Amino acid sequence: MAERPDDLPEGRELPEARPAAHRLRWGFLVWVVPVVALVVGAWLGIESLLNRGPTISVTFKTATGLEPGKTKVKYKDVDIGTVRSIGLSDDHRDVVVTAELTPQARGLIVEDTRFWVVRPRITGGQAFGLGTLLSGAFIALDPGKSKAGRREFAGLENPPVVLSDVPGRQYVLRAEDLGSIDIGSPVYYRHVRVGQVVSAELDANGKGVTFVVFVNAPYDRYVTSGTRFWNASGIDASFGAGGFKLETESLASVVIGGVAFQVPPDSEPGQVAPPEAVFVLHKDRDTAFKQAVTIRDVYLLRFRQSVHGLVAGAPVDFRGVAVGEVASIGLEWDPEHREIRPTVEINVYPQRITARLRRRSATVENDVVRAQTLQRLIDHGLRAQLKTGNLITGQLYVSLDFFPNEPRVRVDLAQAPLEIPTASGGFTELQSSLENVVKKIEKLPLDQMGADLKNITATLDVTLRNLNALVERVDTEIAPELKQTLESARGALGQAQSALSQDAPLQGDLHGTLRDVGRAAEAIRNLADYLERHPESLLRGRREEEPGR
Repeated sequence: MAERPDDLPEGRELPEARPAAHRLRWGFLVWVVPVVALVVGAWLGIESLLNRGPTISVTFKTATGLEPGKTKVKYKDVDIGTVRSIGLSDDHRDVVVTAELTPQARGLIVEDTRFWVVRPRITGGQAFGLGTLLSGAFIALDPGKSKAGRREFAGLENPPVVLSDVPGRQYVLRAEDLGSIDIGSPVYYRHVRVGQVVSAELDANGKGVTFVVFVNAPYDRYVTSGTRFWNASGIDASFGAGGFKLETESLASVVIGGVAFQVPPDSEPGQVAPPEAVFVLHKDRDTAFKQAVTIRDVYLLRFRQSVHGLVAGAPVDFRGVAVGEVASIGLEWDPEHREIRPTVEINVYPQRITARLRRRSATVENDVVRAQTLQRLIDHGLRAQLKTGNLITGQLYVSLDFFPNEPRVRVDLAQAPLEIPTASGGFTELQSSLENVVKKIEKLPLDQMGADLKNITATLDVTLRNLNALVERVDTEIAPELKQTLESARGALGQAQSALSQDAPLQGDLHGTLRDVGRAAEAIRNLADYLERHPESLLRGRREEEPGR
């Protein structure tokens, strides 16, 4: 009970306060507005959380061209997010980019999704990201196929060559070195660009390089079990025993390298190769198209002349057909002739000799049968000979042919590998002949011959001088006299011509004289006839002729 005030009169009590009835009835309405606001705010917050896209962080080596609040995240050129912040990693080596994505991007963010920064660049003979010169760089993504989600990613420093939604297949190629091939280099089929190189990395053992190539659909159906891949980079120019060769796929492959594939013309295509199939990347088309060798016969050749210009891999030719190649070249001491001779080992592929292949069984024939066959061929004159394949480079090759006039040689069956006799000839023989000619020329007394020639030249010079003096004398002394003589002879001939003309007096006198001579001759002939009939008249004289006689 409240204390009673001192100034309150006796007999009066303090009034008791009572709340008004209407205030107690509507007082709860004061709390309705805050509660409703709280409910609406909670609903908006929950709705915002439900409609908010995922927030991800991507690690890059550098943040060049990226700005918080401005740089966009795009998929197929559609904005699906914005970069909110950029910071350094804990070890300060990388840049961590935090981006907020839209709800529709939630299904794209899976474990194998790839992110990269799109900037202007030129690679593989093509230009990319030129639009960013005006709009600025942006982050692009390539969604993966995994079902598991993820929020932290390691970004790619270079854009992927092939996106995950491009139809086609990947294949693995193994080569000895990188060559001119790089990521993005084109892949060709019959000079048509059908794909590109996706990746290239050194093998773990350091003995080779592994490439991954992507062949676009529908061209991937041409990659079969019989397909051969080869390096089509640059210009393949060679001066070999087979002559000059120049090959290239395209101008792009000359600049940035490339890979080509095809099934050899003489091979079966086989089945379509599955994805990730492994192939060998050959160094060139010729190597890729070489026939697969299952049988190889090794033979030894011993030459007496130099083998300069002969290299391992040079062809072994039989009457214009390549039947093998040179395996190795070395030197060997020949105790019989006490000299060091070049030795060459060759690989001969019997499968390239059709007649022999038809008679040969599936199993490799034994050494005795092979030696007997070789002996029969040698008996018919089989010899190996070095020939020049290219006069410009001087490269040689081995030619097998028959020389019936060569002496017979026995094959040593105990020797391995078996030896094929050799014969000199070709350019080497011509060179030897020229050397012999040069040696004979060197033996000639050229100095004495030169001195004699000098003396002859001096004598000839004196003779020519005398002849010149004689000509001058003839011109000055004899020529005038000869001219007078010719004039006199001309006058005499004129007189003779006048005397012998028909109307000349001499002709008339000559005719009369000839008539008199004729009469005298007739009289002499009559006298001779009379004396023949009357020889006694020489003693008695001429008698009178009888009458009637």
